[in-house]
Amino acid sequence: MISYYFEDTDFVFREKSLNSRWLKMVAESEIKRLGNISVIFCSDNYILDINQRYLGHDYFTDIITFDYCQGDRLSGDLFISIDSVRENSTEFGTAFNDELNRVIVHGLLHLIGYDDHSESDVRTMREKENYYLDMRRHLG
Repeated sequence: MISYYFEDTDFVFREKSLNSRWLKMVAESEIKRLGNISVIFCSDNYILDINQRYLGHDYFTDIITFDYCQGDRLSGDLFISIDSVRENSTEFGTAFNDELNRVIVHGLLHLIGYDDHSESDVRTMREKENYYLDMRRHLG
């Protein structure tokens, strides 16, 4: 089950049903099952506090993923800074919703087991993001 929460933001997410269906398809494409996934939309300050408190990092980021997966069942928390997504959208010249969906699927890909520490990992992650973003465009 996917749940959506909002912390320190007035952002409204109107595509919960479509998004949940899409993420279920992503999981199934990767031979995984959805467990409990929380998507928490928040502000830069909120995610900075999470980053400092739990990870010991003192910087802003667009997403922090906490992995609670067991076996092939995906469970975790995806903290997504709406402020950072807006900034990235402007910086990369992409539509806000496209950037938001990229960040959401990026978090799910981390739960699936993909990483982005090496250049090779980053390329693989970007290819997967693009593939699943294209899948989402055909859903909605």
